[in-house]
Amino acid sequence: MTLEALIARAHRMDERAWARHANPWSVWTRIPILPALALTAWSREWIGAWALLPAAMLLGWTWANPRAFAPPASTDNWASRAVIGERLWLSRPDHPVPPHHRLLPHLLNALAALGGVALAWGLIRLDGVLALSGLATALGAKMWFLDRMVWLTHDMRDDPRMRDWTRPVS
Repeated sequence: MTLEALIARAHRMDERAWARHANPWSVWTRIPILPALALTAWSREWIGAWALLPAAMLLGWTWANPRAFAPPASTDNWASRAVIGERLWLSRPDHPVPPHHRLLPHLLNALAALGGVALAWGLIRLDGVLALSGLATALGAKMWFLDRMVWLTHDMRDDPRMRDWTRPVS
């Protein structure tokens, strides 16, 4: 099982959760979670243990977010296509993706992880430049990854699973 599949399993991403997560509101409200967590970690110097409260709320939102919105009326938008692409990417052990999509997503995930390490170290040391550089790297790599997932969705538009995962413009 891939690391991504383990993460999806930990979030209990079933068919219903994936359908709801394809709502653009779900995608766009997840993006600020990492900056908000970083701000929460940074604020520990001023608010002490109270920083754990917004951190716990943000972690709860991370889990609840894919379930918080109704399935979209249409998946004909960038955010929904990114989520559908993530599903295609996760299923690659059983349903191979086109060759030109096999390497870059791994590199982007590695870059995002490196950004996360830099962010964490910057937050531990309260080094604003390192923390912001790590945050920008992690978020930039994640957004690029999502854009690749949109491309993957386009390239696999004839996959039979797409009928179940997409909703045309109403």
